[in-house]
Amino acid sequence: MFRVEELKDSRKLAKVLSLVENREGAYLDILKECFKASKNSRLIGITGPPGAGKSTLTSSIIKELVKEGKSVAVLAIDPSSAFSGGALLGDRIRMMDVSLNKNVFIRSSATRGAMGGLSLSTSDMITVLEAAKFDYILVETVGVGQDEIDVVKETDTVLLVLVPGLGDDIQVLKAGVMEIADIFVINKSDKDGSEKLEREIEYNLALSQVKKEWMPKVVKTVASNDIGVSYLISEMKNHYEFLVNSETLLRKREERYIQKLRKLLLSGIESRIKMGPLKAEEEEKFRTAFLKREKDPYTIAEEIVESVLMEEV
Repeated sequence: MFRVEELKDSRKLAKVLSLVENREGAYLDILKECFKASKNSRLIGITGPPGAGKSTLTSSIIKELVKEGKSVAVLAIDPSSAFSGGALLGDRIRMMDVSLNKNVFIRSSATRGAMGGLSLSTSDMITVLEAAKFDYILVETVGVGQDEIDVVKETDTVLLVLVPGLGDDIQVLKAGVMEIADIFVINKSDKDGSEKLEREIEYNLALSQVKKEWMPKVVKTVASNDIGVSYLISEMKNHYEFLVNSETLLRKREERYIQKLRKLLLSGIESRIKMGPLKAEEEEKFRTAFLKREKDPYTIAEEIVESVLMEEV
């Protein structure tokens, strides 16, 4: 019988997260209990292009928060092969200097081919970590691109980490993830080009057609030397205060739970279809019928969805 109190033990917490991530055992019962027991941890998303120093910055943020007596959990989302599902899972190695602290828990997770930069189970793992009563939960995502913006749906504050020398890449970024950042972090700001990058960011923000109550901040850091990180954390706190005072936090979390419900419904329907109309032998029949143009996939899809929904009535 699962008890939420068990999550205080890091080994048991790791085991529970594995069950949830792999969809094994009584993971649904565990999630139900965790949701009821979860507290509102501060959820921070950290994203940016490869090589921006996200893991180094995350380590520096952890050290500053621990100094304040805060407990911190990290979900480091690693890239995974679209073919094997395997991942590098190297973030725990890069964060080794902070991972041994009793108030710090670091978990690597694979994207497993999920679009949007986050794995499908990330939301559920966040629920478990909230139930474990961590003050801060940092979600570090893999890479960055125009479609990898799920982090904004799962977290309260999004840090977009950039580095000098991106050149024309900033033109690519602005079309997608530039709009999701609450705080722009220019890491490795001791390098040439940091001021130019800052001007480009501010210029793009000024041109943005999206009206925002919160004007994104630009913070310079040198995470490898812990420079600028304390100021970054103060801006993170300022953003959180804005979210609370403007009731934006409440709206974001309401939308987050509705999105979670939609995903669960779609996942449930997909599972039911795979167990019934799309079992391996049935799928093979459809393939043959489609190739011979005896049936079309549009009609079949309508019929299957209707039959599954009728079963629920």
